[in-house]
This record gives sequence, C-alpha cells and structure tokens, in this order.
Amino acid sequence: MTRLEELKKHLKSGNVYRRDELSEWSKSVDRHLDELIKEGTLEKLSQGLYYFPKTTVFGKVPPEEDDLVRSFLKDDRFLLVSPNSYNSLGVGTTQLYNKKVVYNHKRHGRFKLGNRYFDFHLKHHFPLKVTKEFLLVDLVNNIDQLAEDYNNILNKLFEKASHLPSQKLRDVVMQYGNAKTKKMFKPLIN
Repeated sequence: MTRLEELKKHLKSGNVYRRDELSEWSKSVDRHLDELIKEGTLEKLSQGLYYFPKTTVFGKVPPEEDDLVRSFLKDDRFLLVSPNSYNSLGVGTTQLYNKKVVYNHKRHGRFKLGNRYFDFHLKHHFPLKVTKEFLLVDLVNNIDQLAEDYNNILNKLFEKASHLPSQKLRDVVMQYGNAKTKKMFKPLIN
C-alpha cells in the first residue's frame, strides 16, 4: 500500500480536514494533497482547509456549514446565524440576505470558505443556540444593517418582546445587547 493510499484510507466522505490533521498520516502531505485535489478526491476550500465531498445521486454535496466553520476555527465555540432568521420573529422583516454571521472567540473579518462567504464577528458572549429572545436582541444590535423600515420593525419588535417572560428577556438583553440595545430595551426590562 502506497503512502497516498494510506492517507486515503483515513478520509471519510463528507468531512472537512485541516492540512495539519492530514499530516498525521503523510510525511509528504503537500504533495499528497496536490494529488488528491487533481484526482478529485479532495476539494480545497481555503488555505489549509480541504473537503472530501459526499456524493449523492444529484452530485457532490457541499460541506455542512457547522463542520466548515468548526474546522476553520479549530474550535466548537461559535454561533452561526443569518439575518434571514429575523424573518421568523414576525416583526416585519421580509428581506432575504445572502449572509452568514459567525459569532466566535477567535476570528474577525469576512472569509471565503469553499464557495461561500462568512462574516466572522469576535464576541466575548453569545449563547450556545439561537433562541427567540436572542434573535430579538441581535436584531436590535444589527438594525442599522437591515434594508427594512427601521421604525416599523422596532415598534413590532417591542410589542412582541412585551409578551415574552420579562426576566428571561432581561437576562438576554444584559448578556448579549450592545449599549444602544440595552438603552432601547430599558423600558421593557425595568
């Protein structure tokens, strides 16, 4: 068995790999990576990041966003959100955005991973999972970046927020709201 075949044996369809992970199974990792890319076994997503495509009857499936971000960051501590999620709140947002935001502890900036762009925001505090309360606070944090009518959204948002458990909302505002958001929510949470 050649070294390249030995490396292939460790690859699993649908997984994202970092170069340093693959160097564990190859002494000539760069040469082997070039060969695997040329033969179509691996796809290069960005510098040092590779994907072993899963194939279905419809063709190659792109990597899961969570797997992609996890490998890029070398960390599980991140929250992947999209401004499209605000539409589920029923506060008047209807635009569709081609944007993914990654709250994390390591990176800041816009990065292309494969054929997708991700906006990485360095944040000290964010929840493990997206909740309705977090989305309301995040919407107010980012309201200046949305294409919708600012005042209309805020009126509907504060109406909806007034029906949520006040202690839970207060905790989320205090943990994740920026200064402007805390000021806007103050009448509801005091």
